[in-house]
Amino acid sequence: MGSTTSETEAAGENAGTVGVSDTRATGPDQGAGAEETAASEQAERTAVPLLEPREGVPPVVVDGDGLERVIAAFAAGTGPVAVDAERASGYRYGQRAYLIQLRRAGAGTALIDPVGCPDLSGLDAALAGTEMVLHAANQDLPCLAEVGLVPRRLFDTELAGRLLGYPRVGLGSMVENVLGFVLEKGHSAADWSTRPLPEDWLRYAALDVELLVELRDALEAELEETGKLEWALEEFAAILATPPKPPRADPWRRTSGIHRVRNRRALATVREVWEARDRIARERDLSPGRVLQDAGIVDLALHPPKTPAELQALSTMRGRGARRHQSAWLRAVSRAKGLPDKALPEANLPGDGPPPAHRWAERDPEAAKRLTAARAVIASLADAHTMPSENLMQPDSVRRLAWTPPSDVSATAVAAALRGLGARDWQVGLVAQPIAAAFVELEEDDAGE
Repeated sequence: MGSTTSETEAAGENAGTVGVSDTRATGPDQGAGAEETAASEQAERTAVPLLEPREGVPPVVVDGDGLERVIAAFAAGTGPVAVDAERASGYRYGQRAYLIQLRRAGAGTALIDPVGCPDLSGLDAALAGTEMVLHAANQDLPCLAEVGLVPRRLFDTELAGRLLGYPRVGLGSMVENVLGFVLEKGHSAADWSTRPLPEDWLRYAALDVELLVELRDALEAELEETGKLEWALEEFAAILATPPKPPRADPWRRTSGIHRVRNRRALATVREVWEARDRIARERDLSPGRVLQDAGIVDLALHPPKTPAELQALSTMRGRGARRHQSAWLRAVSRAKGLPDKALPEANLPGDGPPPAHRWAERDPEAAKRLTAARAVIASLADAHTMPSENLMQPDSVRRLAWTPPSDVSATAVAAALRGLGARDWQVGLVAQPIAAAFVELEEDDAGE
């Protein structure tokens, strides 16, 4: 396990009581060190490697009987439930979960195989009303919903870290900086569809939820201390209230490097090859990139081959996946070539929002001035409240407000416009008045010229 027994025992003992006091409070001064400050103690403290779950690595639950035991244990537990999910991004098609980890006081840790247990609605019912703690919840909520696990109450430790101004908000960084423990992160990009899962992977997965509730408690205390707890609760509620994103129109337009494709016929080739790749990837349950890289799609559009030899001459077609399906790529290229002009995709689709900001100065100089002023307000307020600007206000909302402001740029009207764009009450309360004042100042300056 790469550790001594004493290191493992120390980590396990400390993990049971870790909290804000472990890294931030210092207790009564005693002995020769009484004169040391809390700051110097913090600087001298060495993070402890967390090498083993407190109760060891639990067996993976793979059937209904095991799941029933987990449901009973977690229903009898107390407090929030730590939840995490491991996917096989880059290996498999889609974003389904291949392992789900949970931990709750009184229940310990459970590792559930959602391939063997694809319906967790019974567990969901047992935990109805229980707060679930996730890190970067937006990443895991869709795959959890697929198996019937849907939080009603949420605490997102990553988002809490952002609101508190932590410079690094990955789980490992947060656990180390807040609780003083080091998590091993070597398997984050593993192929979690592998069966059986190696023991060291399972250990890593169990440790990801080992201290998640303790991290939540420490961050809640800090949010309360800084006056940001209500802000965080609004954000967590907004995450749960946001409906799933609808399927993207023309997803092939997200092909990396498509900006190099300049004409509609070549764009049609991108579309035809992308759709052929997507069908193959779905049928074989493979990540599309493992079938054909985006660079290969663009290469086929820029240098459309007519024969297998011409296709094989392209540098992006030398991978095993690309060559295995070369006939599919040639057929896709041929389909694009044979399309009538009216069936070719448009070079650009009309957007539902303002144009790119770099074009504003030419198209609408007044809007460009408003955007600069609004961004300055957001940046100043974000700095004053120690958080990233994008968490204080979504950049897209700022652009839309600046491009199409209310006719009356009062604080009330700006607040209503921001709410219509999805801003939360705490955000509106901070930014509406200063943005309205900045817009009014611009109008007065223009009137005085």
